[in-house]
Amino acid sequence: MRRSFDAKFKAKVGIEAIKEKLTIREIAQKYEVQPCQVQQWKKIALDNIHQTFSRKREKDVKDQGKLVQELYRQIGQLKVENDFLKKT
Repeated sequence: MRRSFDAKFKAKVGIEAIKEKLTIREIAQKYEVQPCQVQQWKKIALDNIHQTFSRKREKDVKDQGKLVQELYRQIGQLKVENDFLKKT
């Protein structure tokens, strides 16, 4: 029967492999997984670490876009109200 591991566990093992305080074989024994699996998780962690930092930036840009849309909506509403008050 195959075991499955959650992302948190894989990240933990991958980070420990990146630190290189223990050998891949020692990490594999410690977490009871195959050494090739540890190497694979380490490679995945290193290949995808840049996404951790870019997601925050993407979220900030998305939030800023929403803010700009809201401000334009308010400006439009105030302009209509201002034009209405000028007519009266």
